[in-house]
Amino acid sequence: MTLLAIEGLTGGYGGADILHGVDLRVEPGEMVVIIGPNGAGKSTLMKAAFGLVKIREGAVLFERRDITALRPDQIVRQGISYVPQEQNVFPSMTVEENLEMGAFIRNDDIRPQMDRIYTFFPRLAERRDQVAGSMSGGERQMLAMGRALMLEPKLLLLDEPTAGLSPIFIDQTFERIRKINEAGIGILMVEQNAKQALAVCDRGYVLTMGRNRVDDTGPNLLANKDVAEMFLGG
Repeated sequence: MTLLAIEGLTGGYGGADILHGVDLRVEPGEMVVIIGPNGAGKSTLMKAAFGLVKIREGAVLFERRDITALRPDQIVRQGISYVPQEQNVFPSMTVEENLEMGAFIRNDDIRPQMDRIYTFFPRLAERRDQVAGSMSGGERQMLAMGRALMLEPKLLLLDEPTAGLSPIFIDQTFERIRKINEAGIGILMVEQNAKQALAVCDRGYVLTMGRNRVDDTGPNLLANKDVAEMFLGG
């Protein structure tokens, strides 16, 4: 059963459509990346899937359930978590308090899941009492992903998870994303570091001007000369 299916999605902000009939799918346990030039609609598509952008036409299906008209707080309860590119942690709270906030809809014991998050991200365990605002960009990104995982989602949406990070943190972030995926969590991410993302993902979608341009496996997109010339730096 397909985990996420986006079908003919058209929508945007106000009266302006950014997306024009986009199709996308994520199978259970898959890691899928969306690449394309600036202004292609990549982040808009991610926000539309999470109920943050008005959809005028098309549908978003999660495990065959239509979630097109649901609010973000309702979508979270379906099993989808979203990590935006910016403002994705509470800077005045500690690491542990941020993780606790990530479990806001749970009324059971969250400690086992918090311990799993600390296993995924040992650096967070070392800094559990540190205020998030004093952490590096890479550490905050780890915290944002950890907080999103507190609800034990089936699908994790990541918008530019390596934006603004140093090369070493970029490598570490991709490695952590891979480990999250290996734990059985589906991943859909928007990423500007296209070569590295395609190297670790199962499939990729290339968007241009709010439309599907190419979709294929990660290795095939890396080997596609047209994609390489247009989006991967030759």
